Amino acid sequence: MTPPLHPSAVSGTTVVLTGATSGIGRATAVALAATGAHLVLGVRDTDKGAALAAELPGAHEVRALDLADLASVRRFAERTIGPVDVLVNNAGVSSSTLQSTRDGFELQFGTNHLGHFLLTTLLLPHITGRVVTVASQAERASRLDLADLNWHRREFRGQRAYADSKLANVLFTAELDRRLRAAGSPVRAMAAHPGLVVTAIYDDPQRTRRGLWDRLLPVLGQQPDQGALPVLLAITGALPSGAFTGPRHLAHMRGGAQVIGRSARAKDPELAHGLWVASEQLTQLDDASASISARS
Repeated sequence: MTPPLHPSAVSGTTVVLTGATSGIGRATAVALAATGAHLVLGVRDTDKGAALAAELPGAHEVRALDLADLASVRRFAERTIGPVDVLVNNAGVSSSTLQSTRDGFELQFGTNHLGHFLLTTLLLPHITGRVVTVASQAERASRLDLADLNWHRREFRGQRAYADSKLANVLFTAELDRRLRAAGSPVRAMAAHPGLVVTAIYDDPQRTRRGLWDRLLPVLGQQPDQGALPVLLAITGALPSGAFTGPRHLAHMRGGAQVIGRSARAKDPELAHGLWVASEQLTQLDDASASISARS
């Protein structure tokens, strides 16, 4: 299946990509490098990042980035001095047990949302083209509670926490888009749902029991190169800012790429604004860094 990728829109551009060493991130990196993009690979394991870069055509940078450690995010952002055409917030984790990031946030919310929130806002002065955040239709199962984002009150449920982090990704994209438009910025914010993909994100070492889902996933799930199609469409497609892309078939779980809908909660502007404010507070984002906040 041919990716919806327009080489003329990518060749010669600089793309910062998180979580590039496996799954959808790796497939995205391979497709972008093949069209002449210069990649800055933000990865936890720099040895794996270097091995990937060596396989790709062209010259690419590998830099340490742990999204579960806000100090690491800040160090990564401080080293970024040149223009960034596209930022792809791809990295993600899933956990069936309650775990915490280095800063004490619930692992999935802290990594999938807060790490990317801080990275985006710090890099925004350098971004010239698009911010693409890999989300999920799992957002439809979320019951995001702004008063308990780190599951201190609620009984922890791993799948619900993951869904919360994915709703946060979509809400973040919507609020970023609103703020960019209000500031008159040419930068576009997009979200992408890769569908059901066979990747390592489902390999949770804390989950000892395997059931029907584990048998069905290899059958129903698609490969990472197919899951990357909606991400590539969000990066290069002629789409309106704020678009949410996903697969075409099987309830947007397999095959191709197109603009898809989102839940009513994902369209709630008050919830999106409230999440942004809470995220600024949790990441201790100051006014000097949050240029988009100051202008909107």
